[in-house]
Amino acid sequence: MARKYGHLFKGDRWIWYIIITLSLIGMLAVYSATITLAFNKQDGNIEFYFFRHAGFLIIGLILLYATHLIPFQYYSRISQVFLWLSIGALFITLFTGSEINNATRVIPIPFLGITFQPSDAAKLFLIMYIARYLSKKQEEIDSFKVFRHVLLVIVLVVGLIFPENLSTALVVFLTSVLLMFIGRVNIRYIGLLTGSGVLLIAILGSVLLNVNTDGLEHTRIPTWKKRIETFIGKDDGNGNYQQTQSMIAVAEGGLFGKGPGNSTQRAFLPHPYSDFIFAIIVEEYGMVGGIVVMGCFVLLIIRCIKIVVESSRAFGALMALGLGLSMSIQAFVNMGVAVGILPVTGLTIPLVSMGGTSLFMNSIGFGVILGVTKFIQDEKMKASTQGPGSVSTDTTGSLPKSQISNA
Repeated sequence: MARKYGHLFKGDRWIWYIIITLSLIGMLAVYSATITLAFNKQDGNIEFYFFRHAGFLIIGLILLYATHLIPFQYYSRISQVFLWLSIGALFITLFTGSEINNATRVIPIPFLGITFQPSDAAKLFLIMYIARYLSKKQEEIDSFKVFRHVLLVIVLVVGLIFPENLSTALVVFLTSVLLMFIGRVNIRYIGLLTGSGVLLIAILGSVLLNVNTDGLEHTRIPTWKKRIETFIGKDDGNGNYQQTQSMIAVAEGGLFGKGPGNSTQRAFLPHPYSDFIFAIIVEEYGMVGGIVVMGCFVLLIIRCIKIVVESSRAFGALMALGLGLSMSIQAFVNMGVAVGILPVTGLTIPLVSMGGTSLFMNSIGFGVILGVTKFIQDEKMKASTQGPGSVSTDTTGSLPKSQISNA
């Protein structure tokens, strides 16, 4: 941030730039993408969803700012409590949650007109929990006991998310595996887990392609089957509508796009303000706009890797990189769907897509990352003012300097 406001906005300035850029792009894209929806649902009040999203974004940024001021060490204890509360909420959604697209994935919040999606919270606190556990077990990180404990928690969370949102479950699983790899868990165990996961996905895909969906209309199974058939070209020719419209939007965007608010595909795309918002961005701002959004998440990963290199505490390093990877993978999947290289999912782009609890949880995630970078900056400042001789040599809970090459 500018030097004038440096005392207010602490932490990595490049991550602040990423947050500002994504928020502004999201505001413009959501306003344009919701115009058709507003005409149909709000009697032509085209500003309705814009102001609604702006309100949610303001709340999210307040959460982000407040979170980045909290010492990241507190999240070690917080994660233990809130992970299990999130798991309990996931159980509740399986039986009493409101259905969206035939999936019991949300809990309505009375009087606020929004819904709570437990999978977003579970994903956030699972990453914190894994980072905490791995950082505390660095002395015995090579043991099967450590791997088993982490695996059981991952399987529990992923297993509960899976029935409501397969794509989110896969992102959570992939992020968790990467976090174990970075945290130096025995590579043989990780290889076995990865191979088992790939095999399980292959078996699931094969079963879905051959299952008879009669009587299963109120489950996610017909949707998963249709998406797989569409992606591999085995559908009846009508199932590829969403991605066809999305790729038309991307193609019409060209290099510089049609300009803000000039999208035509928003009238044809389902959920252009969330699942297919990247297509709207490329249509209106061209390849340049798409590269800016993609570049933000590439830069986020780079800055989070820098945190791992510079941090003296394993917990902060693992937590920051885990959260950065989770949000970036989610964004890249959304982009891949928009350009037709991945099957259709319900994943959104953090801080860009319209949303409620997903926006809040991602904002908290960014705040936690900034909190870790603030700690690193404070350590550097303390070292520079007190001199090398006064720097603490306590490295309890830190990762080895060779962690990346040895991971």
